[in-house]
Amino acid sequence: QVHLVESGGGLVQAGGSLRLSCAASGSIFRINAMGWYRQAPGKQRELVAHITSGGSTIYADSVRGRFTISRDNAKNTAFLQMNSLKPEDTAVYYCNADVVRTAWSGIIAYWGQGTQVTVSS
Repeated sequence: QVHLVESGGGLVQAGGSLRLSCAASGSIFRINAMGWYRQAPGKQRELVAHITSGGSTIYADSVRGRFTISRDNAKNTAFLQMNSLKPEDTAVYYCNADVVRTAWSGIIAYWGQGTQVTVSS
């Protein structure tokens, strides 16, 4: 089994910063891409940022220039640095990882339980 655990969420004023972490543990041979998604009340889950094992990144237009995704491959951990936060960034943030569990396995997508980010105006 593979577990993803997010941390770092909380309440912050507009203009502030938070840093989210996502640690993957369990039966892991390799992690391909990792990503952060978010879901606000009444809205669909959306991609925030995505990073490949080689470090290539993709960002949603709404966060580009404010958020930075990174990862530590040796520790199976991904990070999301969020600066200049806005009230519209308020959501539950979920970590996603595309995991290869053994040398003979295919890729399985795993999700964390989510961490709440609330930005007050």
